[in-house]
Amino acid sequence: MSRFAEPLARLIEELKKLPGIGSKSAQRLAFHILRSSNEDADALAIAVRDVKASLVLCSECNNITDVDPCVYCSSATRNLRQVCVVEEPTNIASIEKTKHFNGVYHVLHGTLSPLHGIGPEQLRISNLMRRVESNQVDEVIIATNPTVEGEATATYLSGRLRRPGLRVTRIAMGIPVGSDIEYADEITMLKAMQGRHDL
Repeated sequence: MSRFAEPLARLIEELKKLPGIGSKSAQRLAFHILRSSNEDADALAIAVRDVKASLVLCSECNNITDVDPCVYCSSATRNLRQVCVVEEPTNIASIEKTKHFNGVYHVLHGTLSPLHGIGPEQLRISNLMRRVESNQVDEVIIATNPTVEGEATATYLSGRLRRPGLRVTRIAMGIPVGSDIEYADEITMLKAMQGRHDL
């Protein structure tokens, strides 16, 4: 096995800690950085440092932001009475792409997973409950993933959120656009049948 100079070996080890990056990918990235100009390498290092130094969680919704409250929570044009609950900050981009949701978000930063020791206390639920208890929310849309953990989280939240005057909804699931019913599994088909609507 070839040995790399200590700084390069250390960079490779750090890059391997990134999700989806194995030894070979880490080596390719490290050599790319090594071949880059000093300015490009400095820009990368500064960007990494700035991310850690400048970003915080929004005190309202837990989204990652550089201003508090975040751009969604502080927007004068968004419907603050409609809250969409998502698992991770990355989920917001998918919903925003539709250009059909004008409410605000609440990021849980995970899902319930007893096997991994993640219970309600490990999720960011308390400020969601405060928002709801302040009677400033008309609808909570639960947009967790259609996984076992996502479904368990949705069920838990719907139980906690139930109260008069508050609508609690779940995003529809089923057959993806452009796919063939023939290839749908029974759970996906069941969700599609349950989520049907009038034409």
